[in-house]
Formats: sequence, C-alpha cells, structure tokens
Amino acid sequence: MQMEGGPKTGLATRPGLRRCHAETSCCNVAAVDLHDERGRTSGTALSRGAPYKSANDDKLMVRPGGPTASQDTQEMAKLREDIIGTSGLPPFFSVANANEVTIDAPECRKGDALRTWVRALSGFQKEALVRSSDTGRTWRLVSDEGPYLNGHDAAPCPLAFLSTGMVASYLNEIAALARMRGVALRKLRLIQNNFYTMQGSMPKRTMVGGAEPVELEVEVDCDLDDAALSSLLMDAVHASPLNGLMRGRLESLFKLSKNGSELSTAKAAELDNALFPDPGDHFAASRPSEVQPELVGAVGPTPRKEVAKGTAAAAGSLADEQNRRLNIGAIATLREDGIKDIQQMQYSPWGTSFRFLSSEDGRAPDANTLVSAGIGFCFMTQFGRFASMLKLDLPDYRIVQDTHFSHGGASGGTGKAGEADPIETHVYLETSEPDDVAQEMLDMSEQTCFLHAFCRTELKTKLSITRV
Repeated sequence: MQMEGGPKTGLATRPGLRRCHAETSCCNVAAVDLHDERGRTSGTALSRGAPYKSANDDKLMVRPGGPTASQDTQEMAKLREDIIGTSGLPPFFSVANANEVTIDAPECRKGDALRTWVRALSGFQKEALVRSSDTGRTWRLVSDEGPYLNGHDAAPCPLAFLSTGMVASYLNEIAALARMRGVALRKLRLIQNNFYTMQGSMPKRTMVGGAEPVELEVEVDCDLDDAALSSLLMDAVHASPLNGLMRGRLESLFKLSKNGSELSTAKAAELDNALFPDPGDHFAASRPSEVQPELVGAVGPTPRKEVAKGTAAAAGSLADEQNRRLNIGAIATLREDGIKDIQQMQYSPWGTSFRFLSSEDGRAPDANTLVSAGIGFCFMTQFGRFASMLKLDLPDYRIVQDTHFSHGGASGGTGKAGEADPIETHVYLETSEPDDVAQEMLDMSEQTCFLHAFCRTELKTKLSITRV
C-alpha cells in the first residue's frame, strides 16, 4: 500500500552502514473534598487578595479583602494534597457507567471522534474521562507533575500521554502495514523523543510554548532491503492519525464560560457552536468496569541525559522568565498478545518514568484516547500555572474537549495519510476575577500550551532505522 496525500521525502544512506536516516514531514504520516470515595472539585489556585499585575500596568494591584499570611499558608497546604494517591480509587480504568456519568462521544466526522472531560483536583493534579465514538469505550485517566511544578509525581505528566499515544499509533500502523505487505518483523522496538520549548516572560505576557520536530528511531529485524524498509516505515508514519495534527497548522477553537455565564473569547479563536453544558461534578459518578491489570505504573527515575536548555531546577517551570527546552521520550514494543508496552521517559524536566499499556481492543487505553487526554491535561496545566504565577483567584476549572481523527491509513485500511480536525475546547472557569482576566486566562493558557503549539506548528518526524 502506498499512502495517498503524503509529501515527497528524502532518505540519506551511506554504503556499508546498517543504519539509515530519513526526515519526513508529518503531513505524511483544585483540591477535592472526598465525600465517601470522591467529591467535587474545589480550591485549586491561589485565593483572592493576592497581587496581580496586568500586562499593560506598571503598578502591582492588590485586591481588598484578601487572605492573611496564615490563610495563605493554609491554602498552599491544600494545594499540596495528593488526591490521586489518597483517593482509594484505581488511577486508570475503563468506565462501566459512562451513560450514567452523562459523557457522550461527539458526532463522528472522520473515523474517530473523542470527547474529553478534564477537571482540576489538587495543585496540578487532574482527572480526565475520554469517550470514543469508534470504540464506544470511556477511560478514566489522571495526571500529575513532578518537583519542577511542586507536584507529587503521583501520575504521569501531561506530555507523557501524547508521547505514549503517538508511539502507540506508530506501532499500530507499522504492524498493520507490514501485515498488508507480507513482511515478517521478527524484532521491532520504537524509540521516540518529543521536544518542546517555553520562552518569554509571564509578567509581560510574552511567554510562548512551542513544539519541535519529533525524533523516531525504529529498531527492526526483517528481510527487506534498506529502500523497501524505509518506504514501509515512512508510509506507516504518514498513515498515523497524528499526521493530521502535525501537518496542518491547526488553529484550536474555544468557548468560554465564567461562573456559569458564557463569555466571548478575546485573542483565542472562538468556536462557532453553542457552549456545551458544564460537566460539573459528574466525574464523581464514574465507576470501574472490571478488575484490570495495572494500566499505568511508575518504573523509577528516568536515566539522566543532557538536554540543551533543559529544565533542571525545582519549581523551574514557575519562573517568571523562561528559556527552556523539554524532552519526553517513549520506548515501545509490541507484546505477543498484541498489547503495546510503552515506557515513558522524562528527560527534561527530569522526573519519574512510567510504564503504559495500550491496545485498540479495549484491554488498555487506545492511542487516540491517550493523545486526547494529553492535550487536555497540558492545556489545563497552563491555567493552573498562570493562576499560580499571577496569584489569581481560580478555585475551580474544567474543560470539555473534542478531537476528531481519521482512521489509520494502514490499520483502518483507508490507504491515505492520517487526518485530524482542529481541537475544539469548552472552558469553564469559577473565579471572582473580572471578565477580561478570565479571557486572559484562556489566551495565556492557549499561548503557553505545548500541545496546542504542537497542533498549530508544521512539524517533521526525523526517522532513523537501526537493524538489530
């Protein structure tokens, strides 16, 4: 199968080497009050009375009626609660009662449509429910941050979910295309590195998140010659639905609600659609469908490596002025039972490595679910970061996010490059801040989100092949 819709790619090889390289454009390819087990979200950011300086003001403004120093200390203690680690719930599970929870999937446009609910828990801990129109399943996932954001490291960071979903998608397409072409892959391991940047000043509102080209190394044992093997792998990369997010400079679309009332957006592009109902506390009704193996678990500290301009200092992600580079890795293999075994590597900011399981048949979260959760988690982190750094009142916030992907060119049998639509996100803020500050929260969260940058940037995958 030759993928339709992919650009020309170049391959550089040297005689005598068993390693070849290609660069391919990817257009080818809140604290919780626990009543019983769980409760509703409350209290995620700093409270009223904290100083706030607008981008155009020279003076620091302090709101009247603010907390005392003692109250601030108590509030920060709440922010540090490890809700994920102490709730008594499995952190990741297939939801048995999605209809009771009232989460539904969007109308399908391309092949798979996913609706992702995300709410803040405590500090930078977050919970997501993701429902797919293609699989019909709903997954519950959680995310945390490490010391670089004063987190508990109780769950993978947001960027880990996109990396693991992406490498799982690549494995899907490589395996499917090899079967279609009658190629036996005796050994196969993918080593992927995603890179992101954060540059600028938060007080001046010039801070911007960015995404850089992805590096993908394929370790493989098969009988194809170099040219045929390179063609297969590049076609598989093109076939991935992630191709659609990376190729099209997709501008994300938003709806905004403050305290239950709809607000127009300011700089962020507004979605031409009705505001969805706020999911509120419906998260709390979700229940596991069955006893499942550990779907995600901590492995231990990630092996250290040098990353240029990497994040090294504790709480470094909260500095007012930043010029840093992030590197999240993923190492994936396909087990004999068809489940993908993926180890996420947190090189910069340095932190804990987590092991993920992924499957398209319901035994573990599928690739599109992991990707969708990662985008929602990352976006939510930016609200918490902005509110914390500017000391804004944001005790509760949630999103409903829709993602639309084509079926895989090989795994879905379309024979085409993967496609995706712009991300559509409905934002629900509970805050005493004025309307313009609520709008700025959205603008700056979109501006600093690594994964919305990933979608709006034309990216390339740098492919290398190592025979083993």
